[in-house]
Amino acid sequence: MSVKLVIDSASDYTKADAENLGMYFVPLRTRFEDGEYLDGVDLSHQAFYEKLVCAKQLPTTSQPTPYDFDQVYRKILAEGDEAVVICLSGKLSGTVQSARIAAEPYGKKIAVVDSETVTVAEHILVEYALQIQSKYASAVELAVELDRVKRRVCVLGVIDTLEYLVKGGRLPKAAGVAGGLLGIKPILTIRDGEVVIIGKARGAKQSNVFLSKTIAQLGGVDFQMPVALGYTGQDRANLDNYVENNRCLWESHLQQLPMLSIGCAIGTHTGPGLFGVAFFANSQV
Repeated sequence: MSVKLVIDSASDYTKADAENLGMYFVPLRTRFEDGEYLDGVDLSHQAFYEKLVCAKQLPTTSQPTPYDFDQVYRKILAEGDEAVVICLSGKLSGTVQSARIAAEPYGKKIAVVDSETVTVAEHILVEYALQIQSKYASAVELAVELDRVKRRVCVLGVIDTLEYLVKGGRLPKAAGVAGGLLGIKPILTIRDGEVVIIGKARGAKQSNVFLSKTIAQLGGVDFQMPVALGYTGQDRANLDNYVENNRCLWESHLQQLPMLSIGCAIGTHTGPGLFGVAFFANSQV
């Protein structure tokens, strides 16, 4: 018997990525005007952004169903194994609720973890789970460790354009126009499982300074744990600019530093051009 990992597509793995690492993959769904797609299965991140910039209406995302999770659980249990399921924040999606409903009949053999985060931050929690999963004899024991360590996970993101926040009704049009003219870039984080704006910077230079100060305030980056950078859109120019201007922090780790394409779970709401950093803080946050 071994403990398997089940992840959702909001962790910014594709199905192929997950399967290559021995994980089971449950995708969210993305609906455009021309139909519904399975995130990370029949809609790549590049194709998603190609469709997003041309769409007259913002796409919508929907959670996997309990049936989707149950089909995966049955495969794992049939092999005599247990599973830990890592999902995006329950305050952002009903995915974790679907995972728990499906897990109820199986007792302690299926343990569901609400990561209380999303995208690259969820990704590094999964990376940590991959590193330690062989050390645990049961799903419950592994889930307890992930619930403990997830409180050190930090994520910070800089939005490049306010257009998609306006389109999605999260920002008044007048505020979006004014902010765009002034080059205002909101700084996001995940706090208590929800996306919150923790500051606003004018231009790339100020946003880079804001991120550096915030990382320091959070205790700095624990480079002994997984770290990831991410970006939305079809190029990572804003992320590369950030790294270049903060080489004192990242330079010694660039060779092993993942730079991930962020998918629909966040990209739908922020549009292209966002970049983010996810890390385990050196101190409890």
